[in-house]
Amino acid sequence: MTKAISILGCTGSIGRQTAAVAEHLGLRVAALSAQRKIDLLEEQTRKFRPSFVAVYDEEAAKRFKIAVADLDVRVGMGLEGLIEAASLEESDCVVTAVSGAIGLKPTLEAIARKKRIALANKETLVCAGRLVMAAAKDCGAEIVPVDSEHSAIFQCLMGREKGELKKILLTGSGGPFRGRPRAELENVTPAQAVSHPNWSMGAKISVDSATMMNKGLEFIEAMHLFSVTPDDIQVVIHPQSIIHSMVELVDGTVIAQLGVADMGLPIQLALTYPQRCESMFEHLDFYHLKDLSFEAPDYEKTPCLKLAMDCARAGGIAPCVMSAANEVAVHMFLRGSLGYNRIYDAAAAAVDHFGNVKDPDLETILAADKAARDFVTENFS
Repeated sequence: MTKAISILGCTGSIGRQTAAVAEHLGLRVAALSAQRKIDLLEEQTRKFRPSFVAVYDEEAAKRFKIAVADLDVRVGMGLEGLIEAASLEESDCVVTAVSGAIGLKPTLEAIARKKRIALANKETLVCAGRLVMAAAKDCGAEIVPVDSEHSAIFQCLMGREKGELKKILLTGSGGPFRGRPRAELENVTPAQAVSHPNWSMGAKISVDSATMMNKGLEFIEAMHLFSVTPDDIQVVIHPQSIIHSMVELVDGTVIAQLGVADMGLPIQLALTYPQRCESMFEHLDFYHLKDLSFEAPDYEKTPCLKLAMDCARAGGIAPCVMSAANEVAVHMFLRGSLGYNRIYDAAAAAVDHFGNVKDPDLETILAADKAARDFVTENFS
């Protein structure tokens, strides 16, 4: 079981929930990192007394240093600070809850130091899954997924041989606009898009859930985490979000993981695995479950999901380009400068614009990420 953790992205939704779980479990928080929310970061720092804090934004880092001058804490900044937080010797687990490709180098550094990675940063595997999983294998580092769906698959496969798996059944709620034609979504507002029917999440991931790009990103992640092909994964719409994912075994048996819709549960498991501990979360009450229903995804209504699955099959830099373009487009939508349906248009245009590169190295991946972001900024602003 983990003893001390570094939380990368501690002021975001997953980061805050991780801090709460760590407090419940009595774990030491050795390092924190945030981008620029220094008021919340200061509050967390005074509560957990980490030995190191990284602030990605340079100006915010300067203000934070002044705010915590009375504390015995070292403060780093930028990517170098993030890498130091990920590689801190006293941490045996790194929770990667930052958003974007900035999480890639810190994750690889933590892997090189054989730390457990509680993985919540999608871009790490979407952009560089081949490199990251190879590095983890070479170094003997554990990667334990934090996403509820991947945690469910991880749990369903515990103790099973690779040859027993027939198919991964990746579930998704369908989001707030499930079943609605794309033409009806032209004037969707950010407030409507972030209003998920089941989960409480950050704004970006909530929009991705609405477009179902999030399920497409999870599709790519699952390929790398569980060493399967796109044909081994089936997306299943499950509106109630009670079954978090399933696996079908070669004999036809289907094993599912069920639980309340609370990200704290997979976070806790990632920190305590292979042990399980009492949690502070609600338990399922089967007497109050009315039904569990399932349906196939409609790719015409959810083109972002189809685009991500196509990029998964293409491989190379295509998933990275798509993910980076989508991230910029989503932030433009949240700021009110891009229409909801244009999120897909921007991501698809970026994938079409850039030629694919098979088996890219890390620098090629990072260059593709930047180029895709610049492309959307220049062409869709």
